[in-house]
Amino acid sequence: MTDRPPYRWPDPDRDYANGAFIPGAADYPPRWTEAAAGFRQSLGKRADLDLAYGPSPREKLDLFLPEGPAKGAVVFVHGGYWHLFSKAHWSHLAAGPLARGYAVAMPSYTLAPAARINEMTAEIARACWFVGTRVAGPMVVTGHSAGGHLSARMGCDDMPVPVARVVPISPLAELGPLIATGMNATLKIDAAEAAAESPARHGLRDGVTAHVWVGAEERPAFLMQARLLAEEWGCPWTADPGHHHFSVIEGLQDPESPLCQVLLAEL
Repeated sequence: MTDRPPYRWPDPDRDYANGAFIPGAADYPPRWTEAAAGFRQSLGKRADLDLAYGPSPREKLDLFLPEGPAKGAVVFVHGGYWHLFSKAHWSHLAAGPLARGYAVAMPSYTLAPAARINEMTAEIARACWFVGTRVAGPMVVTGHSAGGHLSARMGCDDMPVPVARVVPISPLAELGPLIATGMNATLKIDAAEAAAESPARHGLRDGVTAHVWVGAEERPAFLMQARLLAEEWGCPWTADPGHHHFSVIEGLQDPESPLCQVLLAEL
């Protein structure tokens, strides 16, 4: 087991410290980066890279196209607690939806502290509208961790986004607890933003279906966040057996995985 902070209560930083509880956590980002680069190269002309969907430098997305006409689009929003990573780390996660005939868009977005969370929400909404101009058919938005939060926001009743389904993976659905974490020196979440930007404090928009996914071996705080969102929205949720916060997304690479099947259900 990796070194981890001692248990004290309450301790919001420990609650949301994923890497400290995952053996070999430091090895995951380089593996993701290598796999993503190889996947983009393997697609050749079916990878349309760095498409600008908005005015700021990080408002760019990669669009991966299936063989043959697309049945619709999947938008995957990356995580990293709103201040880490980019679209370049996750391209390989498009493999499952692509094999099932869906185009996959992966946007970057402006990170904290350069942007507040509400601004990131607006950017992902712009990305979804842009994808809708490029790919016909139903749109599913998914994302992991902070990206799970942003994907959930696309299904909220205050967001007029052309989305048929949202599948947040390990989402941060209630932002209130994060105000007390050390990372909030970067994020600057306050009570007003927590109220406005917590998906669990909004209803699921009429006409949008949802399924919340989380690893069964995740931190208790993430299990709570996932169940809270499912309860507030009245939608199904799955705790994926044997998976922690870093491995829970791996099912997106396999078109036959339970996660991929849930992602594209009800379309």
